[in-house]
Amino acid sequence: MSTTPDPEPPAPRPALVFDDPLDQQSSDDTDRGWGERPEGGDSAADLKRFLDEKPPHHL
Repeated sequence: MSTTPDPEPPAPRPALVFDDPLDQQSSDDTDRGWGERPEGGDSAADLKRFLDEKPPHHL
């Protein structure tokens, strides 16, 4: 007779999904884009937006 407990079965592995990823909606489809501007913008807000969104190679 053995006193060692039976080993637990391994956890099930997640299933592979072979759906087309282009059929799903991404966050880029729903969030505000670069070209969209808030209503009633002023020059200070435009400057802040320009500095926040400026690509790193434009320093």
